[in-house]
Amino acid sequence: MNCGRMSDFTLELTEDAFLGGQLLLRQPKAGHRVGHDALLLAASCRARTGERVVELGAGVGAAGLAVAKRVGCLDLVLVEINPALAALARDNAKANGIAAQICELDVTAPAQTFAAAGLPPDGADAVLMNPPFNDAARHRASPDQARAAAHMAQPATLQHWVAAARRILKSGGVLTLIWRADGLSEALAALDHGFGSLAVLPVHGDAGKPAIRILIRALKGGRAPTQILPSLMLNGTSAQPDTYVTEILAGRRVLPLAIP
Repeated sequence: MNCGRMSDFTLELTEDAFLGGQLLLRQPKAGHRVGHDALLLAASCRARTGERVVELGAGVGAAGLAVAKRVGCLDLVLVEINPALAALARDNAKANGIAAQICELDVTAPAQTFAAAGLPPDGADAVLMNPPFNDAARHRASPDQARAAAHMAQPATLQHWVAAARRILKSGGVLTLIWRADGLSEALAALDHGFGSLAVLPVHGDAGKPAIRILIRALKGGRAPTQILPSLMLNGTSAQPDTYVTEILAGRRVLPLAIP
């Protein structure tokens, strides 16, 4: 996710294991940290060996690197506006033996800036993204600038991010995103321009409670009807982690959105 400047945190770091220990990530101890959203996003990304996969707002690289661990031999590009986080993404890719291009770039930058960074129009097979999604009108921003920037959306945030993804994707390319569940109408409206063949996967924290997230797969130029897939329950009726979700977080299974 996009976060604040290097001065916003002291860069006191932790090293944490993900995907059952397959992926080790260094990340700031304070501010926004890697959680379930990034791993669920990675497990939803449909990608094949040799394809160009771009993560927008990559932070320390969690989602994109998790996809690369699963698929292998990707042409992976991690886009991040924050210099400190971009540097960590570069270090994390190297430490995990994953080839990746790191672009220090604002997702809302114009097309010529993207092209100059090696991301011309119609060049990517897949894009994944976890934009800032909390509504500033309903959520109090964190006093931590890095955390606030990672979570608080501006009115046009999603439209700008979707537009960037649409521009760099090939025709038929796949966009995968995670968004808050109560913002479903915003997501559908943003994707109505240039995308189709949507598949929506609701994510519930607990069984019997409303969804908290939505994962969406959309095809550039797709024409198939929208599908609402069976919901994912992070915790079962006993409030214990769901076994299927545990397998996904360990990198042993993928979500239906990742399956062609």
